[in-house]
This record gives sequence, structure tokens and C-alpha cells, in this order.
Amino acid sequence: MAALDWLSVILFFVIMVVIGLWSYKKVGGSSDFFVAGGKLPWWLSGISHHVSGYSGAVFVGYAALAYTHGFSIYVWWALTITAAVILGAYIMAPRWARLRLNYNIESPTEYLSTRYNVPTQQLMAWCGVLLKLFDVGAKWAAIGILLNVFTGIPIIYGILASGIVSLIYITVGGLWADVWTDFVQFIVQIIAGLVMFFVVMDLMGGPSSLLGIWDKLPAENAQWFREPYTLTYVIFYFFVVFLSYNGGTWNLATRYISAPDGKEAKKSGVLSGVLYLIWPLFLFFPMWAAPLILPGLEDPSQSYGMLAQELLPKGLIGLVLAGLFAATMSMTSSDANTISAVITRDILPVMSKKYKDITQKQSLKIARITTFTFTFITLIIGIQSEQFGGVLGLIISWFGALIGPISIPMLLGLFPQFKNSDSKAAISSILAGLLVFVLTKYVITLPLSLSIGAPVLVSGIVFIGMGLINRSKPVPQEVETLIQAVSAKEAK
Repeated sequence: MAALDWLSVILFFVIMVVIGLWSYKKVGGSSDFFVAGGKLPWWLSGISHHVSGYSGAVFVGYAALAYTHGFSIYVWWALTITAAVILGAYIMAPRWARLRLNYNIESPTEYLSTRYNVPTQQLMAWCGVLLKLFDVGAKWAAIGILLNVFTGIPIIYGILASGIVSLIYITVGGLWADVWTDFVQFIVQIIAGLVMFFVVMDLMGGPSSLLGIWDKLPAENAQWFREPYTLTYVIFYFFVVFLSYNGGTWNLATRYISAPDGKEAKKSGVLSGVLYLIWPLFLFFPMWAAPLILPGLEDPSQSYGMLAQELLPKGLIGLVLAGLFAATMSMTSSDANTISAVITRDILPVMSKKYKDITQKQSLKIARITTFTFTFITLIIGIQSEQFGGVLGLIISWFGALIGPISIPMLLGLFPQFKNSDSKAAISSILAGLLVFVLTKYVITLPLSLSIGAPVLVSGIVFIGMGLINRSKPVPQEVETLIQAVSAKEAK
């Protein structure tokens, strides 16, 4: 990269730190740190929800699939998430906001002790925290690999640069720093993505190439569904991403929890869904055209980085790299903030009485310590990722497998239709989903669609089924009250 490219990257990092320091003034207690005091504007929340939903993997792994499988990636990834997020905006997002309004929650797992019991809450909280350590560590490693592809410098420098910057702004500014850096990162992504879009479109012959490239590519690249990403896969994947993007992935739930009310939370979800509908078309076009510009690549995952290096002038390569950093840093910093909330609000008070009934100021101090510690450990894991070999990938696959089963009692437990599903149903559903994941991964060979959807499907059947068995039993009053509170619509 040229000096101008490095300047773009350095300027990007400086802006991130400045936003963190500016956000410090907006944080007076843990409520400000974790949920922005419930004052997060819908448009800022929607953009943050969108950019926190994917990482730099889009420019590596998904770039490879766009190269080899063509248009189908937009259908099974972007369109499916669009439908899941917009549906969730109406039926799920307002419930998260009402939880904060009625129960003053600051973490996505805080209400679980009331809805089920403390052991169930602790099981979910500990599983999420421990697995997220390795999940975030793997994302730091991915950033290092991206920088290595562009510059050739050792992976550790990319991890340290992005990690230290994130460590500063998220520890100092909390959620306010997180969402405002998300906004700037989104702008950087838009600029970088549009530059690549227009450069490639011009190279391929202008606006007519938007449809014209498909005549030059293999016919199967234009198909909406292509093995193994069939219609059946899309249906199963929809249920998985519905759970994940509407609260199963905790940092995304935080965007809704931080909304002033249910209406604002709904608007933010709709905005995020619309962005998933439109923006990937611009993002993927250069990746779809890559086989015509860079034919016969042995490693298609490098296609986006190679396009940037071949086609963009000095300074703009650095901007694209900053955009790649932005996508991953958005996820990692969001995760760090939310996991810190779970540790501070849900785990520590159970471990020691001294963390119960503390003031907002005291809670803020603990929040900053837990955020720093969690992020620091994930950086160590990212740096040592090569030492894990295949173990890190194994842990990540287990994390993905657990998201669905844990999401079932978290999300369905907020609906009156499932109020009879108690703590036994919650734990049983998680264990059943995990068992099915183990069977489909190591014992039974199933098509990709079934292996993706089976754990969630079984978990849902167990949770709902045990609720039906319990339907004659009285529901505890605190559970009835909670479900009524999150289901009641705001006055117009």
C-alpha cells in the first residue's frame, strides 16, 4: 500500500478513538454505558443493528461464494435476513424495549431470572460469555488476515491495531461510543463499497453491465438457488437468522433494548432490514463480476482484496481496507459491550453479594473493568489463534450451534402463547438442540439445510411441547406480569 493508503487507515483509527473520548461525557452510569440510557435514536440504532450483524467475513468467505456461486448468495443471505429482521421489527423488537421500560434491564439475559429462574439464567449467561471469548478472538484473527492480504505484514499487527483502538473507545464510551463508531464505520463502508462498485461497473461497460455480466458468466451463476443453498436451505436458514438477528445474538438485542420505546425499536428494525435489502446489491456486484476480471483464481476468498489492489488508485485501497476493518470492529466492540453487561448485571451479582444493589456509578466502574478484561482476553486468543489449530474453528461451530437453541427460550419465552414453558422446558430445549447438533455433525450425515435447521427445530419442538404438557399447571404471577408487560402496546 502507498503512503496515502496508510494515511486513510490511520485517520480511520484516530476518528474511532476521538469518538470514544467524546462519548465519555455522555456516560454517567452503567445504564448509559450499556443501553445509552434508553435514549438511542431509531435511525442510529437501525444503522448500528445493520453493521453489527456481519463482519469482514463478508469480504472474504462470502466473496468466495459470490465468485463461485453467483447471485444465490444474495438470495440465501441478504434476502433471508431482510425478511427475518423486518418481521422481527414488528413482533420482537418492541418486546425488548418494553423489558427495559418495565424491568430496567441493561443486559439481554437479565430478565431470564424472572421469566424462568436463576439457574436457567446462569446457564445461558455462562454459555454465551465463554463461547463469545473464542468467537470474538476468531474475529480479531480475521482482521489480522485481511491486513496481511493487503499489505503482507504479520497478522499480529492487524489484531493489535484494531484491538487496541476498540479497547480504548468501547471501554471509555460504552454503547454510545459503539453506536457512533458504527455510524462512522457504516459511512466508511458505503464510500469504500460505492467506489469499488462504480470502478467495476465502469470497467465492465457501464450501467448496462449490471445485467449484462450475467450473460458472460456461467449460466448457473444467475440462479436464485444453487446447491447446496437450495430453497429448503433458505427456509431453515430463515428460522435460524430470525432467532439470531432478533435477540439470539445478544449485541443485536441491545440495539432494541436501548430504544426509547417499542415504536422506536420497531422503526430501527425496519431500517436495518431495508439496508440488508439494498446495500448487498452494491456490495456483491464487484464480487459477482470478479470471475470476469480475475478468472481462474485458486483462492476465491482473496478476490475482493485483489480487485481493490488491481483497480483502485492510491488512497482508495486504504479506504477499502478501513471499510473491512470497520465491518469486523463493529461486531467485536458490540459483543464486548453486551457481554460486559451480562457479566456485570447477571453473573457477578450471583457470584458475590457485594455486587448486588450497587449504585450506577459503582456499576459503571465494574462495567469498564469487565469490558477491558473481556476485550483483552479475546485479543490474546486472536493472537494465539494459530496455536489452537482446528480447535478454534470447532469452538466457533459450537457457538453457532448454540445460538439457535439458546434463542428459543429467550425469544419465545416473551410470548403469551408459550407462558407454560418453564425453566425445565428452557433447559431441556437447549440440551435437545445441542444433542441434535452433535448427532448431525459427528454421527448422522444430513443435507446442509437439515444440519443447519435441525437443532433449532428440535429445540423449538421440545420447548413448545413441554409447555403444552404443563398447560394445566398455574403460571407464576411474576411470569404472567412480565409477559403482559412486554406484550402491551404503547398508547398512540
